[in-house]
Amino acid sequence: MKPTFSPGVISMLPLFYVGWKDSILSPSEMKLIHERIKKLNHLTEDDINYLIKHTDPSHPPKPELYKEWLQAIKNYTQDLDHYERSSLAQLGVDMSLVLLPNASKTDIQSMVSAITTLEKAMGIDDISSQQRLYRQIGWDDVADEDHDFNFDPSKLFDMTNAFQLKTKKDTKNLLLDPIFNIDESLTDKDLLRIKTLERLQALAKQGFGALSYPISTGGKNDMAAYMSIFETLAYHDLSLAVKFGVQFGLFGGAILNLGTQYHHDTYLPKTGTAEYLGCFAMTETGHGSNVKDLETTATYDHQTKQITIHSPTETAGKEYIGNALHAGFATVFAQLIVDGTSHGIHTVLVPMRDENNNLLSGIKVMDCGQKIGLNGVDNGRIWFDNVVVPKQNLLNRFGDIDANGQYTSPIENPNKRFFTMLGTLAGGRICVGLGALSAAKTALSIAINYAAKRRQFAPKDGQPESIIMDYPTHQHRLIPKLIKNIVFHNALSILADEFASHKDEKDIRKIETKAAGLKSLATWLSTETIQTCREACGGKGYLSENTLGRLRADADIFTTFEGDNTVLMQLVAKGLLTEFNQAFHESGFTAVARYIGGKIQFRLSEYNPLFTRNTSVEHLESNEFLSDALKYREKKVLIALADRMKSYISKRMEPNEAFLKCQLHMMDAARSYIERLAYRMMVRKLEGLADSPEKTVLTKINQTYALTIIMENRDWYLENDYMEGSKTKALRRVYDKHIASFRKDIVGLAASLGVNDRQFYVNP
Repeated sequence: MKPTFSPGVISMLPLFYVGWKDSILSPSEMKLIHERIKKLNHLTEDDINYLIKHTDPSHPPKPELYKEWLQAIKNYTQDLDHYERSSLAQLGVDMSLVLLPNASKTDIQSMVSAITTLEKAMGIDDISSQQRLYRQIGWDDVADEDHDFNFDPSKLFDMTNAFQLKTKKDTKNLLLDPIFNIDESLTDKDLLRIKTLERLQALAKQGFGALSYPISTGGKNDMAAYMSIFETLAYHDLSLAVKFGVQFGLFGGAILNLGTQYHHDTYLPKTGTAEYLGCFAMTETGHGSNVKDLETTATYDHQTKQITIHSPTETAGKEYIGNALHAGFATVFAQLIVDGTSHGIHTVLVPMRDENNNLLSGIKVMDCGQKIGLNGVDNGRIWFDNVVVPKQNLLNRFGDIDANGQYTSPIENPNKRFFTMLGTLAGGRICVGLGALSAAKTALSIAINYAAKRRQFAPKDGQPESIIMDYPTHQHRLIPKLIKNIVFHNALSILADEFASHKDEKDIRKIETKAAGLKSLATWLSTETIQTCREACGGKGYLSENTLGRLRADADIFTTFEGDNTVLMQLVAKGLLTEFNQAFHESGFTAVARYIGGKIQFRLSEYNPLFTRNTSVEHLESNEFLSDALKYREKKVLIALADRMKSYISKRMEPNEAFLKCQLHMMDAARSYIERLAYRMMVRKLEGLADSPEKTVLTKINQTYALTIIMENRDWYLENDYMEGSKTKALRRVYDKHIASFRKDIVGLAASLGVNDRQFYVNP
């Protein structure tokens, strides 16, 4: 075997191969690595220069070099005993000893100790990093010796995170940098805010903030990458994820989507680098979700070519605005008044602070203070007292003021214009849903790994106590939540891809309804999941060090972020009652009433007794039955809602009053639609996958998801004669069998969620 590297470089190859293959090197990480390399006594000067050369993030190794490193590792490990490796550092030293057969025991111990320190500094001292390399060199028996799953968790992670997979992995590894370390004992909101701002600025320096912006402004025009970063940040630090979303997604997104070239060129470059910090001033105290009737005014004066921003009442104050205490700018949503006429909600860019961070004249900001969670986010209230800005600060993509002082818009209908403006920001709801599920997955990873170790109660005296994950009650607490999280994550990932690649307004209209519903069910699911996981960990789950308390407090607000879930679900129902939401957005309640009266003619056929009584396992597990049951409920509930509304309207009830009387039925219609949508989107995912053990487990997950939804609504199916009692009893037996069947693979499924092992751990 002819060596191609020196012994010193050989000893470092496992670290460098895994480090570059699975990571990105952040500035503080790179500095630390360089310091450690220079202190390795067994390296020559040439070795040090070679290794430092290949730890420059701006010049990553070329693919040919990766292959050369891997081949060298294979060459130097072919005669080594597989079962004596405890770390990548130990593996590297053993490889180098092939070239240094006479090394002393003291020298060997010194090398192992020094390289182990570097291994930890690089953040690759975990079992999963070792296993990935072992598989690359053909040591599958070592990689899998302690985890006999029916699938490969790392492959399942890749499969379920195909949307922006590399970006997610890069972000996960960046979060291992010390600057992102979380101190669970730190509760002071002012210190937490400073930490969060520093972390935001660190992300901006990595180029993450500008990713969704045009290339001409320093970005990469990659909305998909931005959304995947938000999702991944939420695994680790929800305060950081939210501040990241406010700064680059809401504030920067408003400039990008509602502004024109002048705004892009002037503001986006410094927004992406976090030199310009901004906030998204939409919600008001007195109006909440009712954006259309916000009180803040933006009055144009043609003589001065200026716009005056004003809060006419105390309740017109902008409420719960993230970044309010740090922001130098605000994108203010206000009623645009031109020549005495209001043209509805438009957005104006308003400077808030000077270069010394002092508030400008006419702007009042009040700290929202300590919150239940997310205290790393500086939420505040903002009022404007006749604040004057130049006309060019109007974000004028959908509404402008011409040289004659006249209002103009490419969209004549005010309702359509309003919903088109809001539709450009629909990606926020998708991000919130994904972020909430990330928090839930973190909780699931903690609770499942804890349950796989924790023992309680012995079957008989003198016998070992049972692992609590073996109890059916524990399985039914955690496994259905895990399955739902995986299915809803898939649905939101597909929707994120659709949003990032959409071409026109029609695409956005279709996405809006799905985003509202999936965000609602995903965030509700997240809240339920985290609470269940906290309880499943007993007293350990109540300790701050184990993060479940922070997760529960921080994720709770996601149910009202980007729209209150109950309101959003009603919007979903209204969308279902129109063709592609067109009538509702353009003409309001009257159009919906007309649609109901004239368009819904569909009636479902009754099912025959053989179907309602069929209790065979083959039938109950069949995709035909599962798909049909979900579809039947969705259509039946929608038709019942439409009939009820039609009845009210035929009695000359005002359409708005009819909607109010049907609100609870609208919630049912929206939920049944979204639950079936998530199932269908997983079917769509599976259809595009080649056969593999990972596809098999995903298929089973979707099947069990459908069984879960049907079981949760079995009373409805009984009431509507879709099933008889004998069938629901048989269904429960099949369902219980499915839940139990996941026990063997539950730790592997938890591993496939992608939670950074170093960040979260529960001591049994």
